[in-house]
Amino acid sequence: MLVREVAMALSIWMQTLGTPAQGAEPLLRDALDAAGIAVQAQPARGFGVLLCGGCGGAADRLQAVQALASQAAVLAVDCAPEPLAPDAMWGMLDAGATDLLPFDSAELCAQQIVARLQRWDAVQRLMASTAVQGWLVGESPVWRALVHSVVEVSAFTQSPVLITGETGTGKDLIAQLIHKLSGTTGELTVLDCTTLSPELAGSELFGHERGAFTGATNARDGAFAMADGGILFLDEVGELPLPLQAQLLRVIQEHKYKRVGSNIWNPSHFRLVCATNRDLEADVAAGTFRADLYYRIAAWRCRPPPLRERKSDILPLVEHFLRQLDPKGQGRPLDPAVREYLLSREYKGNVRDLRQTVARIWYRHAGPGPLTIGDVPPDERLHGAPAWPDQPFCDAIRHAVDRGVSLARLGQAAADLAIRIVLEQEGDNNQRAAQRLGVTDRALQIRRKAAREDQAAGRD
Repeated sequence: MLVREVAMALSIWMQTLGTPAQGAEPLLRDALDAAGIAVQAQPARGFGVLLCGGCGGAADRLQAVQALASQAAVLAVDCAPEPLAPDAMWGMLDAGATDLLPFDSAELCAQQIVARLQRWDAVQRLMASTAVQGWLVGESPVWRALVHSVVEVSAFTQSPVLITGETGTGKDLIAQLIHKLSGTTGELTVLDCTTLSPELAGSELFGHERGAFTGATNARDGAFAMADGGILFLDEVGELPLPLQAQLLRVIQEHKYKRVGSNIWNPSHFRLVCATNRDLEADVAAGTFRADLYYRIAAWRCRPPPLRERKSDILPLVEHFLRQLDPKGQGRPLDPAVREYLLSREYKGNVRDLRQTVARIWYRHAGPGPLTIGDVPPDERLHGAPAWPDQPFCDAIRHAVDRGVSLARLGQAAADLAIRIVLEQEGDNNQRAAQRLGVTDRALQIRRKAAREDQAAGRD
């Protein structure tokens, strides 16, 4: 009953490509209607189904998926007389489809669509919640994909999670979000493995009895006891020495431990979240990290990208940090030179480095009005205009040329992407977007209309 009630509040769009198997489209529409799903004809933001029939080339199919997936979650259904080959299936996912379903029967296909729609809707609601939006800030596709993965593993599984990545990318924030969304009533117990000394490591993990060693004047709980019923977060788990790795593995497997100086086994049930900036697979190959422990802690892996891979998130992050730093929570606008400086600067320490940079500028600022170029500390100022095109842009163009993308298509894609990004940043305000792009309001309206017509016709 709950599934039915949730489904009735949802709607999707449906579009066909090629010629679906006879009766597939009306049968599926009827089955979805019976499940309480409203079906729209025109593609829109949200969730949609693309029925892929026979006829038409692979390139047309992939281009259609790519165009639709830029605005919505696309679930493809293979309705062709001959099923797609595995390579073609993977190509659909690479183009942006969330999944590819075979059309065996309308009823089964509708059930699969409803189940995926419910999961997608639940994840999207969590991603839009204050708990997530105020914690993991960013709208770039690579960051949104990461947040989607984190929300899904947090709220819908009890799987151990291994968070890898460079320093300053937000691994600790992800661990805290997993705790927030996991629904556990227990605490988040954090243990920094870099601080474990050989003499006290056993006590930190297992706890100890009074008199267990010199200086143990009182009994003490360790991390395993404190994490019981909650989440144990082992930061920089790659720094654990091999003997402690073996002991940790035993606790994970048996869900029990003994305090130092005790013969009594104590139960402990916790969800394990680990983080490291090391390449643990290389450490396993080198024999410095146990393979059996690695596969225990890495049931689900996520890698927050470095800031250089999500540069479009720099300004949203700056605004977020300024709101935190402003006593009134209002933030401050940036003058164009400061904006360009923040976008051009390298951040070797990633998001943590960016936050410290913003803080240094903020604390130098005095009075009302925007942050100005004089607020940038003298030893951090740029000398000369920053180079553009920069290296990431050149790498993207090189990659497209190597794939055989024509000059006309490359220019069209760059222009379309620029328009979409600026419209998102300006809240779909056509006039402000046109001003930033250096075109007239009318020219941008014409371009947007042509893009919608191309999309409706299934053209790239």
